[in-house]
Amino acid sequence: MLLRWDPFRDIDRTFDEIVGRTTAPPALAFDAVRRGDTVVVSVDLPGVSADAIDLTVERNVLTVKAERRPEQHDGDEVLASERRFGTFTRQLFLGDNLDTSTISADHRDGVLTITIPVAETAKPRKVEVAGATPEAHAIEATTA
Repeated sequence: MLLRWDPFRDIDRTFDEIVGRTTAPPALAFDAVRRGDTVVVSVDLPGVSADAIDLTVERNVLTVKAERRPEQHDGDEVLASERRFGTFTRQLFLGDNLDTSTISADHRDGVLTITIPVAETAKPRKVEVAGATPEAHAIEATTA
């Protein structure tokens, strides 16, 4: 059976939000991994359509902004409402070793995948090692 309204639960949840005490993950939980020459960021966005996602990069800050709207219809009687709706924002601070001019993003199955290439200047490269070369010796040869 669904509980229509529990005032104490709502008061507890409001208090937890005010004092920052919560066991829930952030509204936009994400994982980031380095995969070869790219950094891949996966952001959970269940119930958010691709057109409700806004990605911006300014300097080295990537901002993910998404809006989840309730799916209620006229005449619906809300019996429980624990899912969060509204606009959510998360900022990721990117290092100078990433190429922010070629970021790409894909949204599938409620997960936003952002791919950020490592800058060419930050990729490992081979360095030539100079060393002392033996002095050239002239060899005298005579023809017989």
